[in-house]
Amino acid sequence: MAEKGSWDLEKQALLQKAHDEEHFTSSEVVRDIIIGVSDGLTVPFALAAGLSGADVSSSIILIAGVAEVAAGAISMGLGGYLAATSEADHYKRELKREEDEIINVPDIEAAECSEILARYGVEPHEYEPVVNALRRNPQAWVDFMMKFELGLEKPDPMRALWSALTIALSYVVGGMVPLMPYVVIPVADQAVVASVVITLIALLIFGFVKGHFTGNQPLKSALQTALIGAIASAAAYSIAKVFQA
Repeated sequence: MAEKGSWDLEKQALLQKAHDEEHFTSSEVVRDIIIGVSDGLTVPFALAAGLSGADVSSSIILIAGVAEVAAGAISMGLGGYLAATSEADHYKRELKREEDEIINVPDIEAAECSEILARYGVEPHEYEPVVNALRRNPQAWVDFMMKFELGLEKPDPMRALWSALTIALSYVVGGMVPLMPYVVIPVADQAVVASVVITLIALLIFGFVKGHFTGNQPLKSALQTALIGAIASAAAYSIAKVFQA
């Protein structure tokens, strides 16, 4: 019996570990990578296609593309940093408000706590001891209200910096893909064809992976992502040809 009990505990631990690993996905990091790579693949791709349509040399397209990737990475990284700091500031304001309300109007907060538990189907005789226990532990009460009333999680203090770096680096990685053909092919008309092929393949792969991580249909996500990139590059190329004429 002791061996069986030990085996059951080990099995339960393994199942719990597998469950944790299945759900261990940093949605914020994945979101930042998606933002950076998707824009990095699309914007320099459209720029290079547009300049190719204007019969500009490969060297000039490459210089302009690298400059755009650098500027875009800085801009996107800064945007991610500001967004993350805004979320942190919002959390701090709401946290201060909840702490003040628990001190100044505890009965109202207790009633709100009861309403939250009731929405989950908890009966009054069941949630009253829970509410009383929370009232005896102000920190736990604040944490409960932040999560279940406002839907806010405490942000990582390094979130803003990591968000900026992740988006910027992802943008650079994505942006260099459509520019690589211009490094080895001196003729812009030939380089743009190679750039289109390589970038569309990259967009298909990226869209498929994005669909997998976001829970969407991977094949549908791949086709949508490639279609958006193709439309952007075709529009840029056509506009350049029209103005050149």
